[in-house]
Amino acid sequence: MVDLMTQYQKIKPEVDEAILSVIEKAQFINGPEVSLFQKELEDYLNVKHVIPCANGTDALQIALMSLGLKPGDEVITPSFTYIATTEVIALLGLKPVFVEVEGDTFCINPDALRSAITSKTKAIVPVHLYGQAANMEAIMEIANEHGLAVVEDNAQAIGSDYKYKNGSSAKTGTIGHIGCTSFFPSKNLGCYGDGGAIFTNNEDLAGKMRMIANHGQSKRYYHDVVGCNSRLDSIQAAILRIKLRELDGYIAARRSVADHYDNFFSKIEGITVPVRDKYSTHVFHQYTLILDGINRDGLHHYLAEHDVPSMIYYPVPAHRQKMFETFGSADTVLELTDWLTERVISLPIHTEMEQDQLDHICATVKNFITNK
Repeated sequence: MVDLMTQYQKIKPEVDEAILSVIEKAQFINGPEVSLFQKELEDYLNVKHVIPCANGTDALQIALMSLGLKPGDEVITPSFTYIATTEVIALLGLKPVFVEVEGDTFCINPDALRSAITSKTKAIVPVHLYGQAANMEAIMEIANEHGLAVVEDNAQAIGSDYKYKNGSSAKTGTIGHIGCTSFFPSKNLGCYGDGGAIFTNNEDLAGKMRMIANHGQSKRYYHDVVGCNSRLDSIQAAILRIKLRELDGYIAARRSVADHYDNFFSKIEGITVPVRDKYSTHVFHQYTLILDGINRDGLHHYLAEHDVPSMIYYPVPAHRQKMFETFGSADTVLELTDWLTERVISLPIHTEMEQDQLDHICATVKNFITNK
């Protein structure tokens, strides 16, 4: 699905030198590379505060911890997402409230969001799934109307530009009160291990999150709040500094692959290609088709037999996961989410794809459909 080795070969001299430099200086934790990456990411995103941390799940947890929520408070989020988004809500004793997505963008449906708000609702966690931004202008209007905090899960869409109705724009992850991302190796901006970051323009929230990520301390050995230990190590920061400079080029390469796929698959009956919504730029962390009248699982196995990777993101939505049964999730009715989980399939998309690979993937999908 992702060719990290070929990508590495293109930046190998810079990466090797950066890693060796960290080792030679022996500044492995909170070294200068972390501070430099933090500043460079703040500049790229045009956001006041970036708090690097150990991974994307920690980023979400720290963000929610900073809001001062109480056990039993409700947090609205889509069910059609990776489990980390919803897992941290339950982990903190909060109640996840699962709502429907939009059928074209796969992102949270603002109308469904509005309908789910109760007196116990305190926060919203929209997910920019597959690299496509949620409708943040509508979400923020609703949040402001009801006094709700918004924590963007931007793990799959870093680098995406959200376009407001007035013509201005902002990077996803910087529009809500807090944004979170993951630097898992397969992400558009990925390191060579685990890593994550939190973004905000709010000074008070930034201070709280820095403390929470550092054992709740603002001064060494003086702990003001209950926190955790979540740090981005210097080697990963050094790698991310190099890859951040390449990010826009990586996104352009992914869009080029998506263009090829769009041109091919949009002509095949029963296949819906990804929407590129007018209010954001799609960065194509995943290229996900919707199949209607085509055996999705059969295609998945057929592709594997012909040396074509494919993935199903995600076969079981959060509201149907056993872990959430105590929250009454089994009674949640999300017909579109269930429909999508039975029909979506993601094809390989990355920065190093070559024409012969694309031709083979497209032909293999078409052969399955034609022969069935």
